[in-house]
Amino acid sequence: MAHELYTRTNQKIFFAGLALESLRKAEAGEAMNAQALMQSEREAVLFHLYGAVLGLCHEVAGYYKLAEMGAPRVELLLNQAVLQSSPTPELAELMEIAQQPESWLAQLLAGYAQLFQPPQAPKTAKVDPTLPLISAVSVEDEPETLRYAELESWRQQLKQLVLRYRESLSEC
Repeated sequence: MAHELYTRTNQKIFFAGLALESLRKAEAGEAMNAQALMQSEREAVLFHLYGAVLGLCHEVAGYYKLAEMGAPRVELLLNQAVLQSSPTPELAELMEIAQQPESWLAQLLAGYAQLFQPPQAPKTAKVDPTLPLISAVSVEDEPETLRYAELESWRQQLKQLVLRYRESLSEC
């Protein structure tokens, strides 16, 4: 594998595609453990898409030779301090997209951050002290999660952004 910054971005986008294909098959529900497969593949897609965004940030930071070019997290590159010290149009655009809560990038970053949160039961007031302290829950009771179509849409938008940035960053 070449040691160019863009190779990591390409690799992560490709890996996200592989995980998306597995998610699509799991959503078809053919396997006995389809619920677990879907959750596993969703997490893999989020992991690789986040890595691809980080790879794109590294590409931009490397092109402009920013001091933060080795940052291990997207949030360390997409912040006001970095933009003030080294303004770049690409990172400014990414930060603007990330700050819009309904945007694909904001949802991707939130979904990735959610992977590191412990599960939380819905808050309900306990009325009757005779009710059992422990209750059984099933996987089907889980809230609506990210689906193949939405994750694939994020992947396609990221691919378009990568191509557009690379076109403007090339030294032709």
